[in-house]
Amino acid sequence: MAELIQYQVRDRVAVLTINNPPVNAMGPGVLEGIDANVERANGDADVDAIVIIGAGSTFIAGADIKIFGTLKTRQQSLARSEGTHARLKRIEDSKKPLIAAIHGNALGGGLEVAMSCHYRIIAPDAKVGQPEVLLGIIPGAGGTQRLPRLCGAQLAIEMCTAGKPINARRAADAGIVDNVAGSDLLHDAMAFAKAMAMSGEIRKTRDLTTKI
Repeated sequence: MAELIQYQVRDRVAVLTINNPPVNAMGPGVLEGIDANVERANGDADVDAIVIIGAGSTFIAGADIKIFGTLKTRQQSLARSEGTHARLKRIEDSKKPLIAAIHGNALGGGLEVAMSCHYRIIAPDAKVGQPEVLLGIIPGAGGTQRLPRLCGAQLAIEMCTAGKPINARRAADAGIVDNVAGSDLLHDAMAFAKAMAMSGEIRKTRDLTTKI
């Protein structure tokens, strides 16, 4: 079985490829693998910056909802939530610039992972959203907290309560993503990552306050 997260260093950028077909759902081992490989890249002397991208046709299209069937008690649910938030915080605490390269869809937990990165580059035809409300739940991995810090409360509330994804241009205009890529998403994300490494800039979403 292929690794859920593939690690490759290209031109001093660690490219972490999420490989959990068909839609790279955030099932068991995916977030843990991202966390472990971000830590690996931070300890790699040949790496100046990190890009996270999805294999196939999409970034992370959401959480694997089958996980809810394994949570039988309140304590299990709280423990899982605590572990998820801790991993996302560790990812966000990367000492090297961390860029999410989004194609296809970054929905639910996928957008929450992307928002834990320092910056986001999106393909022109990609979409982002927090559709959990359509399943009767609210974003549980930081979506209600990081999203308004990027785009302001009004759009964040709209996305979290209506559940409708938005397109790449609107996401960029709102500040959810930093750039819309050209024809080569990975190339543009790596170029952005190298520029951030040169500048030494790291921006943690959880620390942003301008839009709230």
